[in-house]
Amino acid sequence: MTVAFAQSWQMFKTSAAVLRTRKELAVFPVLSGVASVAVTASFVVPIVAVDLWDRSSAVTYVLFGLMYLASAFVTVFFNAALISQADLAMRGGDPSAAGGIQAAAARWPRILLWALVSATVSQLLRMVQDRVGFLGDLLVSLVGAAWQVVTFLVLPHMVLADRGVVDAVRDSAASTKRTWGENVVGNAGLGLFGFLLAIPGGLLVIAGIMVLGVNIAGALALVLVGIALIIAAAVVTSALSGIYQTALYRYSVDGMVPVAFAGADLAHAFRQR
Repeated sequence: MTVAFAQSWQMFKTSAAVLRTRKELAVFPVLSGVASVAVTASFVVPIVAVDLWDRSSAVTYVLFGLMYLASAFVTVFFNAALISQADLAMRGGDPSAAGGIQAAAARWPRILLWALVSATVSQLLRMVQDRVGFLGDLLVSLVGAAWQVVTFLVLPHMVLADRGVVDAVRDSAASTKRTWGENVVGNAGLGLFGFLLAIPGGLLVIAGIMVLGVNIAGALALVLVGIALIIAAAVVTSALSGIYQTALYRYSVDGMVPVAFAGADLAHAFRQR
């Protein structure tokens, strides 16, 4: 695991280098966030209206379900767009927001289906978690983590290999067998990096709340800057995750080291098992 950690750290640093040279890749998490806010806002009015009219109405639950699915679709859609352009960048091409959206739009039916599957699995795991004790909760968490690892390469298979959902899940599982160590360590490392990157923003928000009664203008400024830093951390982490995910897929499938990652020695980082 120590070796896997060192290799994954090298991968992370190289992913950051790719993002520094291809900053346009960060536009996809931004678009995803904006679209998610728009989707949520579009459902708020009808949900509130129905709830005020009849609190026991099943329509409310249907609307919440549709909002959850629409939000999942938006997230998966822009992740697919990011992966398509990250792969293009690694092959020496010129990525663009329009190119990514076009690539994802061409596959929207399977993206919608995968959003439905992943959202359903997440919701079922959450429902089970709410109804079990400590040991059961731990078991469900492990199942959720395993699901995330096994399906980590589903989107690259869908977008880059033009596979359907069922075939993409099967291919992702097969790829995971060859790269599980770096998959697990990479995911954990990216999560830790995102958390650490968001700490300054969180501290500013806390500081702003603490001085709220003393200096309202200063408190507001601290909170706004803190929120901006947290959003920036989320954007960077999401972009890095897509780059890492794409590189992992590319080598696990065809054994080719992406040009942008040549210095990371992927041939050893993703050793055959």
